[in-house]
Amino acid sequence: MCDARRVSREPVVPAEPGAAPDIAALARVVARQRAEMDRLRDLAATSAVLERAKGVLMALTGCSPEAAHEELLQRARAAHRTLMEECWITLGTLVPPLSPGLAEAGAESRAPSPTPPGGGADAPDAAKPGGPAVTDAAVLGALGLALAHVGTPRDLARCLHEHLSKAVGADAVMLYHRQPAGGLELIGHRGVDDTLAAQWRHVPPLSGVAALDALAAREEVWLEDPEADAKRYLLIGEGAGDPAGRWPSRAWLPVVTAGSADVVIGVLRTRPGPFTPSSRELLRNVAQLCAGRLRAFLARPEPLADGTADVLQAAFDALPGISVLLTPLRSPAGEIEDYRIDAATPQTVDVVGRSGRRLVGLRLLECWPAIAEEPLWQGWLGTLTTGEPFEGEPFARQELVAGTPELSTYSVHAARLGDGLVVTWLRQDSSDRQEQRLADLQRLGRLGWATWNLVTHEAAWSSHVYALCGRDPARGPVRLQELPDLAVPEDGPALARAVAELLGEGKPFDVPFRVRTPSGLRHLRAVAESVPDAEGVPAQVHGFLQDLTAQRSAELALFESEQAVLTQHGLLQAERTLAGRLQHALLPLPRRPVRLAGLHVDLAYLPAQSGIHVGGDWYSAVELPGGDALFVVGDVAGHGLDAVATMAQLRFTAKGMIFTGSSLTGALTRLNTLLLHSRDSHGTATMVLARYKPAQRLLIWAQAGHPPPLLLHKGEPRYLERPRGVLLGATRTPVFEEAECRLEPGDRLLLYTDGLVERPGEPIEVGLERLAGAASARTTARGPDAPGSLGPLLAALLPGERRDDVCVLDIRVPPPPG
Repeated sequence: MCDARRVSREPVVPAEPGAAPDIAALARVVARQRAEMDRLRDLAATSAVLERAKGVLMALTGCSPEAAHEELLQRARAAHRTLMEECWITLGTLVPPLSPGLAEAGAESRAPSPTPPGGGADAPDAAKPGGPAVTDAAVLGALGLALAHVGTPRDLARCLHEHLSKAVGADAVMLYHRQPAGGLELIGHRGVDDTLAAQWRHVPPLSGVAALDALAAREEVWLEDPEADAKRYLLIGEGAGDPAGRWPSRAWLPVVTAGSADVVIGVLRTRPGPFTPSSRELLRNVAQLCAGRLRAFLARPEPLADGTADVLQAAFDALPGISVLLTPLRSPAGEIEDYRIDAATPQTVDVVGRSGRRLVGLRLLECWPAIAEEPLWQGWLGTLTTGEPFEGEPFARQELVAGTPELSTYSVHAARLGDGLVVTWLRQDSSDRQEQRLADLQRLGRLGWATWNLVTHEAAWSSHVYALCGRDPARGPVRLQELPDLAVPEDGPALARAVAELLGEGKPFDVPFRVRTPSGLRHLRAVAESVPDAEGVPAQVHGFLQDLTAQRSAELALFESEQAVLTQHGLLQAERTLAGRLQHALLPLPRRPVRLAGLHVDLAYLPAQSGIHVGGDWYSAVELPGGDALFVVGDVAGHGLDAVATMAQLRFTAKGMIFTGSSLTGALTRLNTLLLHSRDSHGTATMVLARYKPAQRLLIWAQAGHPPPLLLHKGEPRYLERPRGVLLGATRTPVFEEAECRLEPGDRLLLYTDGLVERPGEPIEVGLERLAGAASARTTARGPDAPGSLGPLLAALLPGERRDDVCVLDIRVPPPPG
């Protein structure tokens, strides 16, 4: 039967770098399309950061969006920073704007230390001989862009580790947050295993902790002498069970947000020696850059100062109506999870009857739980973010007035006050409601009304018409005959003809046109009709203007999106067709079972049914010189042209090496080197190589990260014990071993790819058991030599849609005669 002993082992042998396979131009087009999609996603993320920074400046100074953008550009130029870096620093420090004329004077003092050309003594740690130098500006610029995609402190630790590992040799990054009691809590880490992180998750407020000293002094602490540092400090990350001196050099940098330091960044290195001056300057700039992102994560409402609460409540006691002062309560991730009530008017009553001063200090959702599910919640979030006042839709509420139930209409207003909100519920009478409805109609419909009296030559516009046309209300409305003058030159004649027909014939019009406003080009729609006098002559004109800019932009964006989707789908479909044809040309399938070295060999290849990509599964079954047989099954990671090209490279190279006398482990070792050194290779692959010697009925096989073959002896299934071997392309120092298995008459051996046994959401062991059971049942039912049994077997194992390719080699030893 089977002997699982290892019979040979070969080290890695470097291969000569070969020419990269010729990839079709279509694949390059697809790659460019994918890169463009990634660029657009990055642009959207960075635009959001820019808008938040502009909102901060607008809230602080009351300037316009254009002025805020210009101020950010001016600060970035003065400090020699990118615009994205300046946005993060603005969000973290909330510094006031530069005074006129001081920009150039402050440039020298705020500019980071320049990096000497070519590196030198002050070059970053990553500037190694033989490799390109990584400048501070490049690291900070890349980090500024990456911060736009960071959503949690754990993501921030991962991002810092990725960008600082080469720049300063950071092997681990730890983020600590100072707690109210004075200790530290680990909120993010990278490069530190979970066990060690759990041991050091909470650091008590002890003396001799470098991270606490950095926060207390708001200065960096550099630990570069392990023996001296161990005498002075309790070194975080080392203790019982940990190797001493794991990180001989480390740095703790406080992050100053809004004038306080509650977060410290730890950079730990396995290399000894001090940080270079350039590395220190880079780390200081990184800490400053992260302040804006951490401010959003860890913002907490400050308690009201002594005496302030009483003054505020006294003011609210004198206010009429229903009003509350709310302070947001944030989670560690920076999301608002509730509000604290800091003041309330006497008329404010919660769901259990508490009112006025009894509500102070309580949480909003404790008093009105249903608010979290209402549009008010999102509206308040928008007010806190943008500073724009919120006005909710009117709603009806039944209440007792003089003992009689009465249905009243309320509206909710919210305005930002510092870091909090003042929320007021206003009761409306009938005239207020009519005006509110008209205002809501114009606002929601993005329209405004206009009236022209043709007898008195008077005109009246609603405020929305002035806003739509970009006209100063102090200049008053224009006459109807002058309305075409507001349009762009291309649209003026059509609007002028419509106005002339209305005045001459009383014919109503509905005309689209465009106007240029300070905020840009706007698409408008003008609708008007005339009111005739007793003689049928138009005496008055009523109409409205509607803003169609968003609709036109959406139509254009939808059209462009549809075209992009059609183009992308066509490219991907063409890639699949081309890859499929290439695959069929490189991997022909025999029409019937074949005989090799006295064995009956049947095979099947089933492409995936979901998606439009062709996979990289493949096989080989050939007779070798001397009468032996070679069986190979492999699976290249990924899909598409790259996977097919790598499949062809591995398939033909493997056969060529075995034909020229290479051992199985030697072939695997050289194939691993080929993948590592091929510039256009697809990355990794798994494989089983088996050589059958008919004289001894001996199967010698080796594997590289592939599922084990299934042997059926007298109908009993058993998976062969796998010899050592990792997947190809995973390491430069692999170890591959061989195993032997003697096949008896009537035995059946299945070689397959993982698409046969893997299903989403279930362990692979379940799929292996399913394959063993199905193969045993088919062998028992039809006999060990029954031909053509792969079809029913695959049908039983692969119901429904397949997500991956499937390749199977069914090898049978003929039973003894008679």
